[in-house]
Amino acid sequence: MKAIRRFTVRPVLPDPLRPLSDLARNLRWSWHAATRDLFRSVDPGRWAATGRDPVRLLGSVPAGRLTELAGDRDFLDRLDAAARDLDAYLTGDRWYQAQTDRLPAAVAYFSPEFGITAALPQYSGGLGILAGDHLKAASDLGVPLVGVGLLYRHGYFRQSLSRDGWQQEHYPVLDPHELPLDQLEEPDGTPAQITLALPGDRCLRARIWLAQVGRVPLLLLDSDVEENDPGERGVTDRLYGGGSEHRLLQEMLLGIGGVRAVRTYCGLTGHAAPEVFHTNEGHAGFLGLERIAELRADGLDFDAALEAVRAGTVFTTHTPVPAGIDRFDRELVARHFGQHAELPHMEVDRILRLGTESYPGGEPGLFNMAVMGLRLAQRANGVSLLHGDVSREMFAGLWPGFDPEEVPITSVTNGVHAPTWVAPEVFRLGARQIGAQRAEEALSVGDSDRWDSVADIADQDIWELRRSLREQLVLEVRERLRASWRQRGAGTAELGWIDGVLDPDVLTIGFARRVPSYKRLTLMLRDRDRLTELLLHPERPVQIVVAGKAHPADDGGKRLIQELVRFADDPRVRHRIVFLPDYGMAMAQKLYPGCDIWLNNPLRPLEACGTSGMKAALNGCLNLSVLDGWWNEWFQPDFGWAIPTADGAGTDPDRRDTIEAAALYDLLEQRITPCFYERGRDGLPDRWIEMVRRTLSLLGPKVLAGRMVREYVERLYAPAAHAHRAMDPDSARALAEWKARVRAAWHGVTVDHVETSVTAATAELGTTLALRVRVGLGGLKPEDVEVQAVSGRVDEEDRITDAAAVPLKPVGAPDPEGRWVYEGPLALDRTGPFGYTVRILPGHRLLASGAELGLVAVPSEDVVEGAGLLMR
Repeated sequence: MKAIRRFTVRPVLPDPLRPLSDLARNLRWSWHAATRDLFRSVDPGRWAATGRDPVRLLGSVPAGRLTELAGDRDFLDRLDAAARDLDAYLTGDRWYQAQTDRLPAAVAYFSPEFGITAALPQYSGGLGILAGDHLKAASDLGVPLVGVGLLYRHGYFRQSLSRDGWQQEHYPVLDPHELPLDQLEEPDGTPAQITLALPGDRCLRARIWLAQVGRVPLLLLDSDVEENDPGERGVTDRLYGGGSEHRLLQEMLLGIGGVRAVRTYCGLTGHAAPEVFHTNEGHAGFLGLERIAELRADGLDFDAALEAVRAGTVFTTHTPVPAGIDRFDRELVARHFGQHAELPHMEVDRILRLGTESYPGGEPGLFNMAVMGLRLAQRANGVSLLHGDVSREMFAGLWPGFDPEEVPITSVTNGVHAPTWVAPEVFRLGARQIGAQRAEEALSVGDSDRWDSVADIADQDIWELRRSLREQLVLEVRERLRASWRQRGAGTAELGWIDGVLDPDVLTIGFARRVPSYKRLTLMLRDRDRLTELLLHPERPVQIVVAGKAHPADDGGKRLIQELVRFADDPRVRHRIVFLPDYGMAMAQKLYPGCDIWLNNPLRPLEACGTSGMKAALNGCLNLSVLDGWWNEWFQPDFGWAIPTADGAGTDPDRRDTIEAAALYDLLEQRITPCFYERGRDGLPDRWIEMVRRTLSLLGPKVLAGRMVREYVERLYAPAAHAHRAMDPDSARALAEWKARVRAAWHGVTVDHVETSVTAATAELGTTLALRVRVGLGGLKPEDVEVQAVSGRVDEEDRITDAAAVPLKPVGAPDPEGRWVYEGPLALDRTGPFGYTVRILPGHRLLASGAELGLVAVPSEDVVEGAGLLMR
C-alpha cells in the first residue's frame, strides 16, 4: 500500500548525545575526518548503509544503541572533543581576521549549483563542485561569505545503464527535512519567504533553506510551496531542466530572489550585509538588477545606481565558447519585467540593453546573461590563465578599439578543497612528517609555494601508499560494477567474472567528467586494436576506469557513453576497462586517490580549467593531459605528460582526433608504462616515485582552493569593497554624469600630431626619446582623459606586442584652436623591432580600468605616416 502522506520523524537524542545534532547539521563533517570517524563509530553498518550521511544515520539508529552510547565514557569524551573543536573552528580568528587591509564585511556568492557533499546532491559537475570548494575554503580561511543558490527537489539526475549501454535518467525526490538543512524562520516561527512578481498578476514564492558549511551560511531557495500554483512550484524542480521560460524563472529566482533572501537572512540573524556580490557564471546575473532597484528606491536614478552596483560586483565566467552561455529571446525577458511583472519601476529597455549583443557578430534579438554579467560588474575573471585569454578574445566586442589583452577580464585559476579530496591515508602520511596541525593548515590556507617536507618521505612509504589506494579502488570498482550489471538485468550467475576485474598491481588510468562532445570521452577508442594491446600487454598492461554523465537532452553524449560501454563489455577486455555509472562526489573521492594517471583530452582551448586533475594530483596521481585549462599553466615534465595538440588551421576535426589519439598511445607505450613498471636496485619504480613526489611537493600547493580564495580576496573582493565604499550616492551620481558627458564628447577627441626627438630609423638600447603630442579634447578637460604612449616589440605586421603604457603630461594651456600639448619620455628598453603609438583614454579615479568605457582615440593614418612610429 502507498502512503497518503509522508512525515519526517527526527530522533530524540539523549541529553549527553545532543552535540551530535550540531555536528551533523554543520557540513564541516564532510571534510573533517575526525568528525566522520565519530559518526562511523555510532554504527559502522548503518553509516555505510546511509551513504555516510550523519543526518540519515541519526534518524535510523535504534534507541537502544543511543542509550548505550549515552553511557559510553570513551564515546562521550570523543564527542566532547569534536564539539569543542567545531566551536573553536567557528568562533576563532583565522587567516582573514589576521589581515590588516580593510576587507569586506561580507561577500555574497551566487551560483546555480553547489557541490558540498553527496548528502546534499545539488550539483551536476565542475561548476557546482568548484562553488562548493569555494565555500569550504572561505570557511577555512574565515572569509565572511554568504552562499546563495536554489534547492532542487530532484537535484540533478541519477544515472544507470540499459542492457545495451544507453544512459537512463532517474529523478529521486529529495525531502528537505531529510537533508542537512534548516528552514529560515521569522521571529514568530513561520517560514521566511521571498516573492517575485510574474506576468498576469501571478507570484512566485520561495522558502529559504539554510545549509551551514562550516562558518559559511548557504541559502537555498525552494519554490515547492503550497501557496504557489503547480507551474511555479516546479520552478526549482531540477537542475538545468525545462525550457527557456523555466530556465529564465530559475535565474530570476536565483538572482533577484537571492538578493532578497540575503537581505532577509541578514535582517533575521544580524549577519553583516554584503559589500561585495560575486556571481559565479551568468546564471545569477539578475542580482544586479535587484540591487539597482534597491538603490533607485533610495533616490538614485538608473545610471547612478548602475555605477554603485558595478563597483561592488565581481563576475566569474567559466565558459570558453559562446554556445555555453544562457541566452534568452528578448521578448521573453521583456514580458517578465516592468509593469505587471518584476521590477515594475525599472525601464524595460534599460534592462534589455544590459544583455544586448551590441557588437559585430552578435544577435540583437537575444538577451545574453554573460554580457549582462560583464556590464553589471566592474571586475571580471576567467578561471585559468588560458581561459582568461580565451574570455578576453570572446568578449572583446564589448570593448571596441582595444586589443584583446587589454579587455578588463583577469583570471584567477581555480583550486580544489584539499581536505575534501585528499584521501585520509595521504593526509596521515603527510602528518607523520610535520604533524597533523601543520598538515591541516598547509592543505587549507595554501600559503606555501612548495611542500618541501614531502622530500623526507621514504620511497617505500610512497609506493606502499599508492598500492594501498589502488587496491581500495579495485574493490570499490568491483562493488559498483556488480550493482550496475544487476541494474542492467544480469543475474548473479552471470557476474562471476567481476571478481577478476582490475588488478591492484596494474597501472590504473582514470577518466571521469561530464560528457559533452568537446571532452572527447571516446578519443581513447580511436584505434581500438592499439588500445586493446595496451590493456592486454603481457609485461606492461594498463587498466582504465571511466565515469561520466551526459546531459539528459544530449543524445550525442549518450551515444559516446554507449560506444565506450559496448567496448568495455567485450569479454576480452572487460577485466581491464570499466565504465561506472552515476558519477558523483562519493565515487570521485575513491577514484582520484586510486588512479596512477589522470587522463584529460579535451579539444583545446575548450576546457576552462578542469579541476578533476587537481584533485587527482593532491593524492599523488600523475596527470596526462592536453595543454588546456590549468595544465597549460602549470605543466612540467617533472610531474606529468602533455598530449600534443594538432590545432593547426588546416587540420579538420577528424584528422585532429586521429593525430592526438596516436600521440596519446605513443606516450603510454613509450614513456608512461616503462616508467611505471621499470624497477631500480631496491625493487621500486624510482622514476615514477620521484614524479609522485614532485607532483605533491611542487604542484600540490598551487592547486589549493585556499590559494584560489586568497587570490579572490586580495585581487577582487578587497578592491571591489574599496570601490563600493567610495561609491556613495553623490559619487555615483557624479560618475554617471561624467560618463555621459565623456561619451557625448568623445567624437571630438583626437590625436592631431606626434613628434619625437629622434628621427632616425635606429637607436641604441637605453636611449630615451622625448615625445611631444598635440591632441584635441573636444569639450573635455585634461582631467577627464589620460594620454598615453604605448610601446613594445612589433611583429611582422607592425602590431605592438608586450605593450607598456606610459602617461604623458599636459604642458601649458590650450592653443587658440583649443588643442593641448602633452609631453613625456619614452625609454627604448629592449632591442630589435620596436614601435610606439599614442592613444587617449577616459580617465577618472573611480574607474577600475582605462578600458571600462570602451572608448579610445588613436592617431589617424595621416598622423601615423608623419610620426615615424616604428624603429627597427
